[in-house]
Amino acid sequence: MIDDLLDRMTLEEQVSLLSGADFWTTVPVERLGIPKIKVTDGPNGARGAGSLVAGVHSACFPVAIALGATWNPALVERMGVAIAGQAKSKGASVLLAPTVNIHRSGLNGRNFECYSEDPMLTAELAVAYIQGVQGQGIAATIKHFVGNESEIERQTMSSDIDERALREIYLLPFEKAVKRAGVMAVMSSYNRLNGTYTSEHPWLLTEVLRDEWGFDGIVMSDWFGSHSTATSVNAGLDLEMPGPARDRGEKLVAAVRNGEVKPETVRAAAGRILKLLEYVGAFESAPDLAEHALDLPEDRALIRQLGAEGAVLLKNDGILPLNKAGLGHVAVLGPNAAEARVMGGGSAQIAAHYRISPLEGIREALLNANSIRHAVGCRNNRLINLFSGDIRVEYFKARSLAGLPVVAEPAHVGEFFWFDLPSTELDPSDFSARMTTSYVPAESGEHVFGMTNAGLAKLYVDGRLVVNGFDGWTRGDNYFGTANVEQRQGIHLEAGRRYQVVVEYCSSATMEEGINITAVRFGVEKPLGEQDMAEAVETARNADVALLFVGRDGQWDTEGLDLPDMRLPGRQEELIEKVAAVNANTVVILQTGGPVEMPWLGKVRAVLQMWYPGQELGHAVADVLFGDAEPGGRLPQTFPRHLSDNSAMIGDEAVYPGKDGHVRYAEGVFVGYRHHDNSGVEPLFPFGFGLGYTDFSWGKAQASAAQMALDGITVTVDVTNIGDRRGSELVQLYVRPLGSVVERPDKELRAFAKLKLAKGETARASLVVYPRDLSYFDVEAKAFRAAVGRYELLVAANAADIRSIVTIELAREWIGEVSDRLV
Repeated sequence: MIDDLLDRMTLEEQVSLLSGADFWTTVPVERLGIPKIKVTDGPNGARGAGSLVAGVHSACFPVAIALGATWNPALVERMGVAIAGQAKSKGASVLLAPTVNIHRSGLNGRNFECYSEDPMLTAELAVAYIQGVQGQGIAATIKHFVGNESEIERQTMSSDIDERALREIYLLPFEKAVKRAGVMAVMSSYNRLNGTYTSEHPWLLTEVLRDEWGFDGIVMSDWFGSHSTATSVNAGLDLEMPGPARDRGEKLVAAVRNGEVKPETVRAAAGRILKLLEYVGAFESAPDLAEHALDLPEDRALIRQLGAEGAVLLKNDGILPLNKAGLGHVAVLGPNAAEARVMGGGSAQIAAHYRISPLEGIREALLNANSIRHAVGCRNNRLINLFSGDIRVEYFKARSLAGLPVVAEPAHVGEFFWFDLPSTELDPSDFSARMTTSYVPAESGEHVFGMTNAGLAKLYVDGRLVVNGFDGWTRGDNYFGTANVEQRQGIHLEAGRRYQVVVEYCSSATMEEGINITAVRFGVEKPLGEQDMAEAVETARNADVALLFVGRDGQWDTEGLDLPDMRLPGRQEELIEKVAAVNANTVVILQTGGPVEMPWLGKVRAVLQMWYPGQELGHAVADVLFGDAEPGGRLPQTFPRHLSDNSAMIGDEAVYPGKDGHVRYAEGVFVGYRHHDNSGVEPLFPFGFGLGYTDFSWGKAQASAAQMALDGITVTVDVTNIGDRRGSELVQLYVRPLGSVVERPDKELRAFAKLKLAKGETARASLVVYPRDLSYFDVEAKAFRAAVGRYELLVAANAADIRSIVTIELAREWIGEVSDRLV
């Protein structure tokens, strides 16, 4: 059928398929019955075509690092199935997920959106996710291909990575997604790879992806991430997104006419688009693009289970789990206690069905709300608290706010991110809007108004210009680098008085190459001070236990900017120190998208890392704290003691964050625990680490053979739950070469098994390693090579806790071609 359609299509029609129609849909060819399909952002939900901050509600699942912490591919596959159902509820046929870039620096703004520092763990979880999604007839899109490990100057930065590191670390998740999961779509990254944009990189998109790995799906650009016509098409980029066409359309037709692009190149790319439509069933039944909310009890239960499964208990001197019956006064403290920090920021945001805060979850778990005392203590937000209330929004043609509004509509929060405007009469590049609302402060005193805008804006209070986001506007660090740095201004307000707040916005007069966004965000807050810190300390003083909810939120862990450091923002460390000084039973619950330094670690009894676990946050954290569920997570990323211990933080800006448009991956294959092993730098918490609520004994590991065979070696180890309750144990297998002609990591993860055992139960972990697991990439030979010799198979509880060692022999050198099938 596809060949027949291609034969009947004109060049112009074939070309039309190679750009989006708009932000979220492909171009139909009605003459031939070729429908349009919709794509939707993931990976922790399916947003649909709505704004990043509004739209039809969706189920909000845990972020990827929380999934990485589960070490549970079967559970992640179940999530993939559920996410596919959410995509269908938004009329989408393609999910823009998963994200499989590697945790390199610890500061990447999208660290939360990626699974792990280890490519093998990342690959196993990505394969499971893709299989879950695609098993339901929705196409998955693995991203960002490749080298997008930082958000700093990501649209132009060149990630300079040697081929060995690429093959062993950064490409492996993509390779397994293609060869094992049959992923249907790949998204190129914004950055350049070794000087060439990945969206026009023939070695990457054609030689490696298609010729070596056999990929037969589509390659799409990240949004506004394509830069050329003939160069990108010839390199292997099929679909330019979003639409309408910028570098395709008439430009591509002309490029074919003048011989810059061969007609068969366009035909092949159009054929891959048609194959995608066929895969998702678009020809059998034209997709219904309508969107609706799908709030299923089974999704709620799965999100809650995933939240506990990914929770990592980093420290516990026996205080956890808490005994509900024995608790009197419980202090629930910190900036993340009453706020439900359920997801990271950027394109992963969705409008969640609901958000359960830790405070709500604890109150529900304890039933006796009178026993709970709450205080904030300090803030941790990067931006001023978002305005919430009834807002009237009027839209005008042109940027002058003149005449009658074209349309008016209500809103309820002070953030507007316009993918689509509410009327076709409005031009996204030439419109204006007026937001009118009122604010009644609860307390008298200085309040701070803040605003950030992509476009130009002014904020007035009772007619007085308070925040000027118009004059002298320059790009800053918000909205993917398209908005200014948040502008702030303090003003004295009287409690109980109603103030009129008006924001006037107009779109930018010039549209630049790259991402173009129209957005504004405004907020107001009364700054917290010493009295608030003191209140939290006094609340903790006589409590049976002080539960401190600290960390970050989606303003810090977000697409578009990297973190400034690895410390808790604001006065949170001070809050921990002061609370721990008055309450010996202090438990810290962290919510971050990656590692943090913990100078206060020795002063608290327990530390629980919850990440951003989705809409069931409060229930999941209460389940773990009170022992209704165990903390099932293990670290998917090393937590260093200090930022300077990270392999990318060597004091050379060319290595991080980059210099003169290049960031050099000088550490090569020595990322994460590989770096800590080979440098001898002891981490705060090693890769794979996590505590539970029960104890296990391990037997001695046994290998099925002493010599490696083509079909691999199976290593088994018996594990017994010797504690007094059900729990899970993670068995990890690392390979260590005993002697090598090239520098190699001390050990590398090659297999793992997660066992769930009842009290007194014994189970056997079976871990299989294959010849490629012994290998390194030989750049000169363009192949994976395992040298003759001995190798140790290390059976471990984490990267620093080796429980058993089995030595095997490779009798003959093994060479693996890059095109070989993967098991």
